[in-house]
Amino acid sequence: MQIGRRRLLAAGAGGAVLLGTPGISYAASRPQLTHGVQSGDVTDRGAILWTRADRGADMVVELATRPDFKHARRIKGPALTEATDFTGKVRLKGLRPGSQYHYRIRAEGERRSEALEGSFTTAATEPKDLRFQWSGDLAGQGWGINPDVGGYRIFQAMADAEPDFFLCSGDFVYADGPLVETVALPDGTTWRNTLVDEKLKVAETLDEYRGQFKYNLLDENLRAYLARVPMVNQWDDHEVVNNWYPGEILDLPQYTEKRVDVLAARARQAFAEYTPGGFGPEPDGRIYRKIAYGPLMDLFVLDMRTFKSPNPDADGARGHVLGERQLAWLKRELRRSKATWKVIAADLPIGLLVGDGAGAWEGIAEGTGAAPMGRETEIADLLAHCKREQVRNMVWLTADVHYTAAHHYSPDRAVFQDFDPFWEFVSGPLNAGGFGPNRLDATFGPEAVFVQAPPAANTSPAEGYQFFGEVDIDAETEVMTVSLKDLDGGVLFTQAVEPVA
Repeated sequence: MQIGRRRLLAAGAGGAVLLGTPGISYAASRPQLTHGVQSGDVTDRGAILWTRADRGADMVVELATRPDFKHARRIKGPALTEATDFTGKVRLKGLRPGSQYHYRIRAEGERRSEALEGSFTTAATEPKDLRFQWSGDLAGQGWGINPDVGGYRIFQAMADAEPDFFLCSGDFVYADGPLVETVALPDGTTWRNTLVDEKLKVAETLDEYRGQFKYNLLDENLRAYLARVPMVNQWDDHEVVNNWYPGEILDLPQYTEKRVDVLAARARQAFAEYTPGGFGPEPDGRIYRKIAYGPLMDLFVLDMRTFKSPNPDADGARGHVLGERQLAWLKRELRRSKATWKVIAADLPIGLLVGDGAGAWEGIAEGTGAAPMGRETEIADLLAHCKREQVRNMVWLTADVHYTAAHHYSPDRAVFQDFDPFWEFVSGPLNAGGFGPNRLDATFGPEAVFVQAPPAANTSPAEGYQFFGEVDIDAETEVMTVSLKDLDGGVLFTQAVEPVA
């Protein structure tokens, strides 16, 4: 077996990445936590903690309000078993709002693993400055973990800003994106990917989908970031297969399983096992959900995949991107929200044209720039509802298109005019090929106030053009400031948005 194809194992407490050595048994050693620790979906009084072990054991958590863990509370978590690929979650309840918590996680069986530590801060119930980040797209288009450039080093820049949480807008893995060991770059240098067996082909089995998450969590920058910064996850297409929709039958030679519904079920299980969200099988564990961050913000996390209408039919009289049940939920929760800001976490942009072959549209925009058609009809319905119900201060955040932009939507420029003006901010990728910019559809009147995109399609991360966004909400003025940042954390664009009473 060539070195590029060796399976990689993440060592426990030290976090080092080691090449597996055939013929050595670890059966007599203590268990190890193989892929770090994470927290997710942190609210004012709750949080979810995650880890994975290398064998069957019990997940045990120590939780404290002090970094020295004095007076720590011991919490017995679930059994880490083969059924969940030895992953596990603990849902914490009864926490104090606006408080920092420190946690240690171990795997305990006949012996105990070394502990891995993390921290998070619960949302406040009183006005308090809030900062969070968002982006998406990791290990896409053939660009994986490259040790020569420091791996996924964008997470170092993101960590420096000390955000309260990270919103992953989807494509946290590229299950349809195999990697090769080296890629020749235009300047004559070579991109070198760290490889594992699961990244040598497209994912089809449950274990192959699990392997996509395990691969990304080999990166020590990402593991260190997620130990300090809670994550909110949603999914998009590459967690399953490019541009997928329910009921699709693939016509791709690299897939032996052609039924997307079968692939999506396996991908969803791996997604639920390997991210710290509280979702699971429908309907109780739905991906779409609201997370409250005190009086300043409610975050509405959407699922624009599970209920999506087929791409070839997107420009029909009516299509779906949310589905009837999710749309009704979103309208109801937006109407009930008392928070100043209603942030919509969307895995697809509204007004950007994203094609899927001849005559088919992958996204929301259907390409005519006329009255709403296809999937646009649901967005029109939602926007008109928000205007009618006086839902103020709605901001949309997304990734998906592999560049960064600020879009302002206004009825004064739009074909469909029954809505209040709003902003949509786009930022990504985290570590993937750079693309764009995409054309805008005029139906909802978007204006590209700022755009930064690479000079060529599939520009490698070695050339930069990797982006994340950062949101700051001032507790006193309630002004939201959105910054679009580059690979090193440099500010490219800033927009202050004043709240409307």
